[in-house]
This record gives sequence, C-alpha cells and structure tokens, in this order.
Amino acid sequence: MGKAIEITDSNFNEITNTDKPVLVDFWAEWCGPCKMIAPVVEELAGDYDGKAVVGKLDVDSNPEISAKFGIRSIPTLLVFKNGEVVDKQVGAVSKNVLAQKLDAQLA
Repeated sequence: MGKAIEITDSNFNEITNTDKPVLVDFWAEWCGPCKMIAPVVEELAGDYDGKAVVGKLDVDSNPEISAKFGIRSIPTLLVFKNGEVVDKQVGAVSKNVLAQKLDAQLA
C-alpha cells in the first residue's frame, strides 16, 4: 500500500523530476481544510502506487518551494509532470476531482 511521501525544500526537485505524474499537497498543521483532505491524499497514494507519486509538503517547514510556486492559500495541490506544473487545485475537493487530474496525466 502506497503512502504519501514527505516532500521538502531539499528533496523536491528529485521527487518531481519524473515522467510519472506527481501530486503535491501543500499543507500546514494549523489548516482545517488541509486536515480534511489529508485522508484523501493518503488514499490516492495507495490507489496510484506505482503509477503516480503522491506527496505532501508542509509550507511552514519548506518556505522555499512554497514561495517558488506562489502558494498563498492552502491546501493547494499541484500536479507535476517532468518537473513542470501541469494542473492546479486550490482548496479541499473530493477524491474524484484529484483522481481525474492524475488520470489525465496518465493517458
């Protein structure tokens, strides 16, 4: 069973530089909606194990990457492919919505 990877300023480029879709959940401990979406992100990590990479980046601990992508409101979920942002979702959404974004990059 896959589990969401902890992404940091130091391992970010290494993790996102892949031809697999990478979903990054920008979150913080104090953010209510982030806590609501956390179980969904974990489920997706399991569902897409081997097909996509799913990770979480704590914006308080990793200000560099958060600033680079202009993350102002959280949760923000970015989908990367080959190191480039290909999709974006701001705010908590259903698992379906996020699954569709990953599926679009798998096609």
